[in-house]
Amino acid sequence: SVCLHCLTLWERTLIAVKPDGVHRRLVGQIIQRFEQRGFKLVGLKMLKVPEDLLTQHYCQLRSKPFFPRLLEYMSSGPVVAMVWEGHKVVQASRVMVGHTNPAEAQAGTVRGDFSVLIIYRNVVHASDSLEGAQREIQLWFTGKELVNWDCCDQSFTCEL
Repeated sequence: SVCLHCLTLWERTLIAVKPDGVHRRLVGQIIQRFEQRGFKLVGLKMLKVPEDLLTQHYCQLRSKPFFPRLLEYMSSGPVVAMVWEGHKVVQASRVMVGHTNPAEAQAGTVRGDFSVLIIYRNVVHASDSLEGAQREIQLWFTGKELVNWDCCDQSFTCEL
């Protein structure tokens, strides 16, 4: 069983492979990185994202000059949306995916290894906070699309 301390730090986050990542066939490599880190996949789907979902998802960017290009890009091809669960997964995922600006992303991060030098074509989206993750997961997934299951290594992946 999982220790009570770990349960208080157990979180869920939204990770989405953007159209450039899907087109370049990077989905499997991105999933592999999260699995190797010990996180548990509890939701997965591929979709052409409707404009209303993108507008809600990126609502904080509406006033930015690049917003129309971002919406056009994000609706240009399929996106693979995932919900990952684990110990402090929100913060760890942000570190794993790297800096939003591909030019500043370190080697070894998803964006550092796979991005091209266009800021919004940075391969993957990762929730930026626990509150953001909860909001985004509700936007992208219904409750019945998420699977609660016990992972065989869950009891020792979060020991202190």
